[in-house]
Amino acid sequence: MGTKNSRLQGFYQLSPSERLQMVGAFDGLNEEELLTLQGGNGSLPLERADKMIENVVGTFNLPLGIATNFLINGRDVLVPMVVEEPSIVAGASYAARLVRAGGGFQASSTEPLMIGQVQLVDLASPERAVLAILEHKDELLALANAQSASLSRLGGGARDIETRYFASSPMGPMLIVHLIVDCRDAMGANAINSMCETIAPRLETITGGRAYLRILSNLSDRRLACARAVVPPAALERDGLSGEEVIEGILWAYSFAAVDPYRATTHNKGIMNGIDPVLIATGNDWRAVEAGAHAYASRDGHYTSMSVWERDAAGNLVGTLEIPLAVGIVGGATKVHPTAQAALKLLGVKTANELAEVCVCAGLASNLAAMRALATEGIQRGHMGLHARQIAMAAGATGPLVEQVAHRMVQERNIKPARAEALLSALYGPELEIGAS
Repeated sequence: MGTKNSRLQGFYQLSPSERLQMVGAFDGLNEEELLTLQGGNGSLPLERADKMIENVVGTFNLPLGIATNFLINGRDVLVPMVVEEPSIVAGASYAARLVRAGGGFQASSTEPLMIGQVQLVDLASPERAVLAILEHKDELLALANAQSASLSRLGGGARDIETRYFASSPMGPMLIVHLIVDCRDAMGANAINSMCETIAPRLETITGGRAYLRILSNLSDRRLACARAVVPPAALERDGLSGEEVIEGILWAYSFAAVDPYRATTHNKGIMNGIDPVLIATGNDWRAVEAGAHAYASRDGHYTSMSVWERDAAGNLVGTLEIPLAVGIVGGATKVHPTAQAALKLLGVKTANELAEVCVCAGLASNLAAMRALATEGIQRGHMGLHARQIAMAAGATGPLVEQVAHRMVQERNIKPARAEALLSALYGPELEIGAS
């Protein structure tokens, strides 16, 4: 474990610059990397942004926060999170502290296997087409691997070929060829798409069919990450509620999500609240992971909770989360974006699997934080302070006025733009220009 400790007491009370210095001391980030995390040093130069996407006119900033208290497989981790919604970073940090009381998160992941799909139509005999594909499997795999010699050198590459036949669709029957690819530390989209493009003409020749789509699937159900957390009842005691009572409430909240897709959607959004910010901070494709995770939650024919919560024989709260997590630490925006590079260094991950394990733990922490709040004081209480600050700033408060106006609105339980403007006008005089920035 070394001497690192992600349990940074009082971290939230420090100024942003003080927090940054503490983060630098945690994992030895140099001054340039700290400045990049801070958003200075031209974190994403316009010239670089112009090469990343089309029609660039500028860049867009989001807050980057640090979730503390994470202990994952015995290793202390500070988790960078890029997100605009209040309470997510604080909630994940708080939940990680609860899990720490039970020994921290245990995480694991499968091999980084992804699926590329080639769609074949106009087949005279689907059965003969399947046999022909399997007879030429070694040839097709060699052809695919020739497109990514570097991936093969690293021990990855195309591993297997499978077929799926659909006897009917809105356009008629189709045979889908699955190319199973080990992506190692890359997310793998570009490599897989190139492989599919390469083997498609040969598949047409072998089967006598016509190839249309040749693209990866974002339902990466061969590339899973799993996290497990144990929370003792004593850690959950709060405001006159026993730990056992809080666990009871959490289990009822989970049960609601397990049976009702309307609740499961919001429940699972809370899980992705923890995962997406880490993906964004590290330059990964959060939209692909979102799509795969929600599809995986529907794999049994109905949409349900991504996580499972239960009580063990000792009375502890136990949560598990298993979802597809296709992430990379090489290539794409991860390599191009300076802040993503600094975030990866802070995380101390050496493989894409390790990054996936951090992500799934952050998701489980965010899920726990939301359910604990719902089962006790309700979700709004935790949101109130941060939301009030945003309303105060939108009304024109600056400097110390932000906290003062926010505090009054929270006390009054009246957190609305009109009230913020009235407080600014009444407390600080008509000379304050309401709505000024």
